Amino acid sequence: MVKAAFIVGAMLSAVSALATAQATVRVEPAHLNGSRELAPQTAQAAIRDYLDAWRSMRAAFAQNRPDLLTADFIGTARDKLTDAIHEQAAAGVHTAYRDRAHDLQIVFYSPEGLSIELTDSVDYDVQVFDRDTLVSTQPVHARYIVVLTPAEVRWQVRVMQSQ
Repeated sequence: MVKAAFIVGAMLSAVSALATAQATVRVEPAHLNGSRELAPQTAQAAIRDYLDAWRSMRAAFAQNRPDLLTADFIGTARDKLTDAIHEQAAAGVHTAYRDRAHDLQIVFYSPEGLSIELTDSVDYDVQVFDRDTLVSTQPVHARYIVVLTPAEVRWQVRVMQSQ
């Protein structure tokens, strides 16, 4: 129990430095459904990199530039986001994502250390712009299942599926 409290405390410290002024981030204690133990540094890095992925996703959608996803997304997550960016660019619009709150929990760490699964109960606003004119704003509450895969120096989002 003490170890779990240490891990949560360490993750909250790392996350507080990363959270934007607008978004609050809460990290629940890990609830692992696997046999591998999760080191505090690994948990901190995974959460840091996941929140960085949100930043690159916001920039990619705001600028209609799927290349901005490359450092943080791979596989189906990058493919789906890239397709969505191409669709909005073809429609002549761009979107601004403003995440307000993330409630994160790591739920699985693979025995080989090749994936981490987490859940994110997130509140965000989606603003649609036609050129520089705001067309609509929609508040969203969603729960995502996220699978992260280690790359050379960071964790990348492989799957980001809304429930």
